[in-house]
Amino acid sequence: MYLFSSFSEEKLCPLRASIDVLEGEYFFLCYLESMQEHFQEEAYTINWYKENAGKQQLIKETQRIVSQMNFLEFWPAELSDSGNYSVTHSNGKENFTVQKWTLNVLERNKSSCFNKNHLTTEIKNAGTGHSLKCNDLSVNENDSITWYKDCKNYENETERELDFKTLTVQHSGIYTCKILISHEGKIYHSTNTIKLVVEGDAPETVTLEIVGRDEEIETEMGKEEILNCTGFLGYYMREDVSLYWLINQTFLYSVANNILCYRLGNKFYITRLLRIKKVTDEDMHHNFTCMLQADERTLMKIVKLKKGNTRDLPVHIFTTGMVLAVLFPCVAVAAVFVCVMFRVDLVLFYRNICRRDDTAGDGKEYDAFVSYLKDCVSPAEEEREFALKILPMVLEENFGYKLCIFERDVSPGGAVVDDIHSFIDKSRRLIIILSQNYISDRAIYELESGLHKALVERKTKIILIEYMPISDYNFLPESLSLLPSKRVVKWKKDKSLPMNSRFWKNLRYLMPAKPTKMNTKGHYNNLDLGSEGSPPWTEGCDFNAVV
Repeated sequence: MYLFSSFSEEKLCPLRASIDVLEGEYFFLCYLESMQEHFQEEAYTINWYKENAGKQQLIKETQRIVSQMNFLEFWPAELSDSGNYSVTHSNGKENFTVQKWTLNVLERNKSSCFNKNHLTTEIKNAGTGHSLKCNDLSVNENDSITWYKDCKNYENETERELDFKTLTVQHSGIYTCKILISHEGKIYHSTNTIKLVVEGDAPETVTLEIVGRDEEIETEMGKEEILNCTGFLGYYMREDVSLYWLINQTFLYSVANNILCYRLGNKFYITRLLRIKKVTDEDMHHNFTCMLQADERTLMKIVKLKKGNTRDLPVHIFTTGMVLAVLFPCVAVAAVFVCVMFRVDLVLFYRNICRRDDTAGDGKEYDAFVSYLKDCVSPAEEEREFALKILPMVLEENFGYKLCIFERDVSPGGAVVDDIHSFIDKSRRLIIILSQNYISDRAIYELESGLHKALVERKTKIILIEYMPISDYNFLPESLSLLPSKRVVKWKKDKSLPMNSRFWKNLRYLMPAKPTKMNTKGHYNNLDLGSEGSPPWTEGCDFNAVV
């Protein structure tokens, strides 16, 4: 137990709630400095606990288990250390739980240098460059590092990164980096194991395709059209790439800003969008050409617009409509007004009455993938509370949706980039919880991957939840502005909490139609709609607790 008013941190703290570590290795638990803001400038006591027989037991410091400010170190970890851990701050008046973990200490394989249940997999293509990184658990800068391939010393490598300029199939194998750490006259070690799979030969360097579009697109006069040209650049980002739209061989410089360069897994793409606000008769006679230039090669693809087949209304339907429009103009205006003002309510009512189900047989596993700021450096912890508790409690438990939340549903140990891309592909919607703090490495990848699905492949629809008021969207990709504004739902704190609030209705309206069970009292699964303005799920909840 130590008393501090402030502290510094120099090591990378694990963010996952469930952590695996091998027995006999040095390991530590820690939490980020930004998570101690509950008591601000007050002095507080740090207490570390381990759950024992369902009760929290204070950890007593020993030679093997040492607590240093915001760190709990194991010299080394043993099988008996497995369990649930938590750390609290106390100012003498109240206790605040900073973070919780589940630590799984895995038994070491006596006949191998690694445990097959404690490795990550990276799949790469032959002909590309790649680096394997050793997780840094060093205590001193001069701690030695040794690399092994299939448990044999690999080319006397001692750097923290193992670089491959050009991968071949022969580079496939299981790589283990071993760090030797000196502590109080003894030598401890920590290992990190990566399974590298190198597949086949490198594919064609550059290909060009307009994804999801034919060469002739049926449209209507006055309709808005967005033409999409996507170039696949291969497995590394090129600097000498140009992508243009032309009309009858004339460059369109007005679309210079509608370009997006992004990476999905180990593949690089470039996309340029051409937005036609209103299709005219003149546009029907133009050739819209997309031209990609790379490595002294020029690839082109032509898109043409043509009028779609329109069907005339039958005479009796037209006559009836005219009579009704003449005799009942007020009724017609009132009906339009009601439909516009209560569109969302009418659609939800229709879904409930008809038991409509848009998810049956579409091959998707999840109704929505939830993307939000996961890094613990977020100053607004309410975003995590909203994403991990309130959102699934309402959508899953009371409206029958199945959400994919990365920290909750994805098992640790896999390749994060591959997991994100796979789970977004399995989801019908991508819910993005936006705030000024949204952008991080993983969050921006989820956003760009979702935009690729929505704008290029047109497989996944995006729902934006503006969790905090945002005055300037410049920190987001420009292609996000092409999404319809009706897909933005604004969270208004207490006003949005009741389940019958406009927020939840608008969100359900944007989600795929799915049957919902309602009892005769107007409650969903016995949960009150919160007509008094305060939702029942807030009772007994500690909104200051870290998820």
